Amino acid sequence: MSYGVALHVWGERACFTRPEMKVERVSYDVMTPSAARGILEAIHWKPAIRWVVDRIHVLKPVRFESIRRNEVGHRISEVSVARAMKARSTEGLALAVEDDRQQRAATVLKDVAYVIEAHFEMVPGRIGPEDSEGKHLDMFRRRATKGQCFHRPCLGVREFAADFALVEGDLPSPHPTLLEDPWRDRDLGLMLLDIDFANGRRPKFFRAHLRNGVVSVPRLDAPEVRG
Repeated sequence: MSYGVALHVWGERACFTRPEMKVERVSYDVMTPSAARGILEAIHWKPAIRWVVDRIHVLKPVRFESIRRNEVGHRISEVSVARAMKARSTEGLALAVEDDRQQRAATVLKDVAYVIEAHFEMVPGRIGPEDSEGKHLDMFRRRATKGQCFHRPCLGVREFAADFALVEGDLPSPHPTLLEDPWRDRDLGLMLLDIDFANGRRPKFFRAHLRNGVVSVPRLDAPEVRG
């Protein structure tokens, strides 16, 4: 059994990075399902539930801009983190940002707004006596209404924070210029769907189509999903 929600999210900039771009960041045209799931989990997540994104509504025209961003050149490896956890010591985990800063160009989205339609499913084997569908649905709605979150949700990268609001009635209307825009129906190409954490953390892709301003998202185990 599943329980659905709708969440309006928006922000000044977004970058849903295409994984095939190795040197400079280039954003997908619209929000990816994995980014949408991350926003939902930032508001409410427990081991007993799993978020599944159903549809992403695009509310504003797609506009890109090029910027330059400061990034750290490397990251601490998982092996180092595992070694530190085993030794119960953080020695050797330090990363000096000032010594490893790089400036890179990025092609990002400007002035974005979406509605995420999603539902959650209970996860067998992780449901405790205190868990119930109604409880988690109420918790999400209450937290989203009050603007509460475990951490600030973002639009692809941390510096592009996402504002959000629970949708309880009709969905917000798209920007007037979108109603006559032929861009509302187009093939978006292969898009990252999500990471299959149950099978070796493999990335999964799907052929994304924007139809009347809406991207319908297949399930991770759907036949058309690749990866």
